[in-house]
Amino acid sequence: MLRAEKVLAAGTWTGAPADSVVLEFDERYRRRFVLTGVGGLAFLLDLPEAAMLRGGDGLRLEDGRVVEVLAAPEPLAEIRAADPLTLMRVAWHLGNRHLPTEITPKALRIRRDPVIEDMARGLGARVTPVEAPFNPEGGAYVQAERPHAGGHGHDHGPHGHAHAHDHAHAHDRSHHGHDHDGHDHHDHDHERCDHPDHHHEHGHDHRHSH
Repeated sequence: MLRAEKVLAAGTWTGAPADSVVLEFDERYRRRFVLTGVGGLAFLLDLPEAAMLRGGDGLRLEDGRVVEVLAAPEPLAEIRAADPLTLMRVAWHLGNRHLPTEITPKALRIRRDPVIEDMARGLGARVTPVEAPFNPEGGAYVQAERPHAGGHGHDHGPHGHAHAHDHAHAHDRSHHGHDHDGHDHHDHDHERCDHPDHHHEHGHDHRHSH
C-alpha cells in the first residue's frame, strides 16, 4: 500500500493536493493508520513518531504527492469575556484542568462540557455553542517540518513537550479511548494501527466546579 511517511506543516507546502482527509481532533493524533481521502485515495500513514496533525498540514506520499489534512467541524464551546483579565482567569482554570484549549484572538474554544461551561459563566465569561474545526494549542506535539528560529526544519520533538500539555493530551486520549500511538482501544485491526509500547492512564480530573 502507498505510504505517507512525513508531515508537512501548514504553510510550508504548495500546489494542489492529490486528495484530502477530513479528521476530527481525536483522529488527528496518529503514528500508523490506514486513511482514505475524500476522493478515494487510500494510503498508510506511517510516521517515525506519533504526531498531532493540524488542519492545513500535508501528508507527503512516497511518490511525492501530498494529501491535505482538513480539521472536521465539531461541537465546541466558545468562551468570551468583557475584559482580558476575566478571559485570563478562565484560561488559567482550563489549564489547571489540563483541558485541550484553542486560543483565538478574542476567545477560547473547548469541547462541549456543561460543568466547565458553568464554571466559565461563574467567572463572568460568556459561553456560546459553535460548530467549528478544533485546533487546540500543542505545537510541541507536532513532528511536522516547521521553520523556526535557528533555521532547523523540525519542531522540538518529544523531549520538548510542555508538561501541562502532555497531561492534556494524555487525559483527552484516555477519556476518548486513544492511547499514545493514536490506537483506538476498540480497534483490533492490526494492519490499521500498530500496538503502543506502553499506556499511561490518567483518572478524570475531579476538580471541576459544580
